[in-house]
Amino acid sequence: MAACTEKPKVLVLGGTGFIGRNFVQFLIKNDLASKIRVCDKVPPQMAWMNASHKECFANPLVEFKHANLISASSMAGVFTTAGGEFDLVINLAAETKYGQSDKVYSEGIVKLSLNCAREAAKRDVGFYIEMSSGQMSTSDKKAMREDMKAEPWTNLANHKLEVEKELQNIPGLKYSIIRPAIVYGLGDRHGLAPRLIIGAIYKYIQQKMKMLWTKQLRMNTVHVEDVCRAMWHVLLLGQSGHVYNVVDKGETTQGMISDLVAQVFGIPYEFLGSVKSNLVRVNMSGVVEDINDKHMAPWAEACTKDGITNTPLNPFIDQELLYNKPVYLDGSKLEETGFTYDTPSLQVTHLQQILDDYSKIHLFPQCLLSGKTTLSDQLPDLDISDDLPPLEDLNIANGNDS
Repeated sequence: MAACTEKPKVLVLGGTGFIGRNFVQFLIKNDLASKIRVCDKVPPQMAWMNASHKECFANPLVEFKHANLISASSMAGVFTTAGGEFDLVINLAAETKYGQSDKVYSEGIVKLSLNCAREAAKRDVGFYIEMSSGQMSTSDKKAMREDMKAEPWTNLANHKLEVEKELQNIPGLKYSIIRPAIVYGLGDRHGLAPRLIIGAIYKYIQQKMKMLWTKQLRMNTVHVEDVCRAMWHVLLLGQSGHVYNVVDKGETTQGMISDLVAQVFGIPYEFLGSVKSNLVRVNMSGVVEDINDKHMAPWAEACTKDGITNTPLNPFIDQELLYNKPVYLDGSKLEETGFTYDTPSLQVTHLQQILDDYSKIHLFPQCLLSGKTTLSDQLPDLDISDDLPPLEDLNIANGNDS
């Protein structure tokens, strides 16, 4: 991006989501923007924000605009502002749920993203960031570099890759693409938060967690605050047309994450291993259904017991996130531009912070943390020899909610 003589005007598309709210906070706390417009279909008042995020959105520099970004006709209102065009645009808006149809993703990812990118090119914005996916390799033999052939292993990532390809065909667009690892931090719902929910459930029902595959499965991570710093870094120093992986230095695996979750709740766990996990794949849809049924009962009871009638959190998982697919990224390209990570690896304190934050704003039931249960007799443990192991879903958090 060309150097600015004053603080830039920043447009954050999808800005009330997980990464978006943290990016707005990053801009405010570091006094980086002269104006911040956030566009989203969910207003801040309905986005389950903590007090710190609410405070940032209440700052006079921040303007919220409700918009349906799938509609090309709404783009003019989204991008138009007094005093000239926006200098920087970040697109974090997209359908983030897994297991959706091609039609949903074509509308909510591809059409939406291209609408935004084309308008950015039309307005000749200084620089544009497109948030993609780190689920771009089916192999764990070597960390995925940006120049390697992408093999997306979720339908969501497949549509993100389609956007990446189409951006190359938009004349005049100055942009970079970010592929994050599993993002965690305050406001996380689909990264590591589901693991915490399930860990709490297994403490509550006093059973051992049993997971598909092995502890070696690569599940690379990155803290959301480092994602925000990386976006700003790329906005200022990134090369147009380039892709940048954003991944911490921790070489995180499923085993490491599971061990940290077990430390938080003081629960035992084990992995089924490759042989038994492959046998389970024969009836994967049935496995997923039984897992979700097993977890939703204590979750619903706990929420009712604590008077929680509305929360964005739940232990539901989607089938495609249970397969033996890695998130394994090489982040050296971004680091070679001078970027460093403030949080180089995932620690147990980071998971505890997520729990504490959700508990404080009454979105996570406290009774799940007590270890007392009324459902253990109704939910007998399933032996490893069964075709339906009880907790494959610690494989779930290979995705992000931006």
